[in-house]
Amino acid sequence: MTLATEVKKLTDSKPFYAVAGVGDYAVEKLRELPEQLQKLQSRRYELTRELPEKARVYADKAEGLAREFPEKAREYAGQLTHKATEVYEDFATRGRKVVSQASGEAALELEEVSEAAEPPVAEPVKRTRTTRTTKAKA
Repeated sequence: MTLATEVKKLTDSKPFYAVAGVGDYAVEKLRELPEQLQKLQSRRYELTRELPEKARVYADKAEGLAREFPEKAREYAGQLTHKATEVYEDFATRGRKVVSQASGEAALELEEVSEAAEPPVAEPVKRTRTTRTTKAKA
């Protein structure tokens, strides 16, 4: 199989688009990170004052949650399966958009690269028949 065929097979698969969608989502979130860090830094003094009280409240909640955990875990497992399927579909759709935007020019470059990467095919050597002539005796 040629490289171009392998690339075509890969780009026709949903996991390929899901990975592209995840990558695009990661880039989007990383771009938001500096702004979020700045907001948190401005609130750090407020958060440290509230920390002891919040820790006591969360400790009390943790006891109740520990008792309910087995039942809740079963419920969440069912919901998680459904949500994971939804997220996978969303990332695949997002990836298709990203790939289709980039594929116009990239597809041409990829085709050129794949053709250049394929080994040249040797042409068969054509033998020309030479006939021997014997000199006629005079």
